Amino acid sequence: MPKIKTHRGAAKRFSLTKSGKVKRGKAYRSHILNKKSTKRKRNLRHGTFIASAEEKNIKKLIPYK
Repeated sequence: MPKIKTHRGAAKRFSLTKSGKVKRGKAYRSHILNKKSTKRKRNLRHGTFIASAEEKNIKKLIPYK
């Protein structure tokens, strides 16, 4: 059986924690930052976890992470 290819786009966006949760960064942080409030930008810095409904699909894309 050949190895499963990792989806490179997903590998750059998601990582797995030791407990098996999928970690992600937040969107809307890359550009057009002057109209966003400081509080909003500060809250976008912190990563969060993927929804449990999507977890199975993401784990298929990053099998060796």
